[in-house]
Amino acid sequence: MSFREFVACIAMMQAIVALAIDMMVPALGQIGAAMHLAVANQRQWVITAFMLGFAVAQLVYGIAADRFGRKPVLLVALGLYVLCSLLTAAAPDFTWLLAARFLQGIGAAGTRVISIAIIRDCYAGRRMAQVSSLTFMVFLGAPIVAPSIGQAVLVVAHWPVIFLGLGVYATLIWLWVALRLPETQDRSDQRAVTIADITAAFRITLTNRMALGYTLAMTALIGSWNGFINSAQQVFAGVFMVPKLFPLIFAGCALSMAIAALTNARLVERLGMRPLSHAALLGFIAISLAQAALGLTGHDTLLRFSLLQGAMMFCFGLFAGNCNAIAMEPLGHIAGTAASVLGSVTMLGAALVGFVIGQSFDGTIKPLTAGFILCSLLGLAVVLAAERGALFRHRSVPTP
Repeated sequence: MSFREFVACIAMMQAIVALAIDMMVPALGQIGAAMHLAVANQRQWVITAFMLGFAVAQLVYGIAADRFGRKPVLLVALGLYVLCSLLTAAAPDFTWLLAARFLQGIGAAGTRVISIAIIRDCYAGRRMAQVSSLTFMVFLGAPIVAPSIGQAVLVVAHWPVIFLGLGVYATLIWLWVALRLPETQDRSDQRAVTIADITAAFRITLTNRMALGYTLAMTALIGSWNGFINSAQQVFAGVFMVPKLFPLIFAGCALSMAIAALTNARLVERLGMRPLSHAALLGFIAISLAQAALGLTGHDTLLRFSLLQGAMMFCFGLFAGNCNAIAMEPLGHIAGTAASVLGSVTMLGAALVGFVIGQSFDGTIKPLTAGFILCSLLGLAVVLAAERGALFRHRSVPTP
């Protein structure tokens, strides 16, 4: 592969996850009606089932890719994703649909974990940073367009076509990988990972105060974002009565996070990870409190909600851009397995938190704003515990 083809392939592969979550959000109402769901909040399981599968499978893929190589494991993951996309489209009942979505999430997890490993195999230093940045921009860009694509499909077809489209997209990626992408792992690097290795990595990762603190903070904030994704269609359709504006507003929030990522890349070398992430966390709390105050006093409008949501997502983007790096600082000697452990813990916890917030939807934005406040305050609490109460302080060596 040429450099451009490699970047394009990895970027399109990483976009699979965002497309699988965001493209079908506009169809949740139609899915609920087609499946004769008695309670509107039940439709949120379509998102949560996928995210649970995505969370639990990450550690397995990291181990399998180290043992058997990147390409064969990646092809299996993509194949599972394609199959489950088709099964989801053909689901005769809600239980079938949720099972297929869970397995689809397991397949999607492989594309995320292994694509990162492939980049690490092929490039190092500044070149690796360049590739990661280019692919990450596509990963951030997918949520901007995905809801609009889903909404456009619903204009001319029914919800199963969205899942068929996801299956076709992943099939094209499978063919691209099978025909053009070589095995990137050196055969001498393939190794078996024992239960003892995994257990030791879990123990080291989850008993390190800095790693655990920032992982829990990231889990809380991603959980609040998942709560928004779960209930967004109901908020815009049932509270503000503008279901057709949902893709546009959601795209604005995703664009805000992308701008935050670019801003962070420009400022982090000069200001440092902790000052930026701590300021962003405090900003997130302040904005969520302002949003709740507007709701409680009856001054909340669609415009104000959307602007505050975009500002909150900007803060989220700044915090997320540094949180993982801070959590990984003390774990360099087990970086690969630690990344899988932290990724699994974060996504599993965030999926459950987001589900609780989404299931609390009562026809108002109060549960959503309460979720933002509680999650951000929890994030601040664990960051304070990790940093021993000292915010905005540069650290050259993490505290064990």
